[in-house]
Amino acid sequence: MSLTAALAYARHGIPVLPVHTPDRDGVCSCSRRDHCDSPGKHPRLRHGVNEASTDPRQIELWWTYWPRANLGLRTGVVMDVADVDSAEGWHGLRHLLDDEVPPGPQVRTGSGGRHLWFRPTGYGNRVRVLPGLDWRGTGGYVLAPPSRHATGAGYTWIRRPGPALPVSPAALRAMIAGPPPAPARPVAHPDRYAEAALDAEADRVARAVVGCRNDTLNRAAFALGRFVGAGLLDAGTVRRELEAAARSAGLGQAEIRGTIRSGMAAGTRQPFLRTPGHVA
Repeated sequence: MSLTAALAYARHGIPVLPVHTPDRDGVCSCSRRDHCDSPGKHPRLRHGVNEASTDPRQIELWWTYWPRANLGLRTGVVMDVADVDSAEGWHGLRHLLDDEVPPGPQVRTGSGGRHLWFRPTGYGNRVRVLPGLDWRGTGGYVLAPPSRHATGAGYTWIRRPGPALPVSPAALRAMIAGPPPAPARPVAHPDRYAEAALDAEADRVARAVVGCRNDTLNRAAFALGRFVGAGLLDAGTVRRELEAAARSAGLGQAEIRGTIRSGMAAGTRQPFLRTPGHVA
């Protein structure tokens, strides 16, 4: 059944990936078994979401090898997903949108939460957009029906996808985008400021916890990319520092490189402003 569903998602252009499966006692199929901190929710593939595919032959090979695999969908390609994991998150979202939640696809998750599908925004993953609400965008993934949760409950459709996905409401997009950049202020020694920023961002990435590591890395790459764009940091040095920090946090090499590449590219297009009157 999972193979049939995986092929159907792929036909609609959504890259899929096999995910570990919980057994009847909620124990994960991975090597950590009952010590796993994310049972039935992390990819079986070495390079994770970066290997997600729409190739039916590849998908058939995966599900021939892992016929009971949970089914993951890469976000940011066909859809972004608002991941509501608590009643607080649902009430917070409804309050934000004045109870006008767009009538798009919705999934009931195995834990009793909801996934709401929207057109891609171009943003990456965002953790705790509101209490109990995360955003899965570029570089992310979600579980999809007919996957099974560690509690034994399944992921099911509340409302299936129609011919077009809704646009995320402006109030929600503003929360995902985060606050606007602070006004530029004179910096006495921009080169020293950039070096301090590199140290701080690398430390932040190294200490990131499971669930927000990729997002932390993406934000760090963007912030440091702005200094690279201004000529205040060397791109190779930034990549090496961030790669080492991300490996320390436990991210895979392919995911690390892809996230750093996209984050830095976006940052260099918005270089740090050397304000008039600074002392180099």
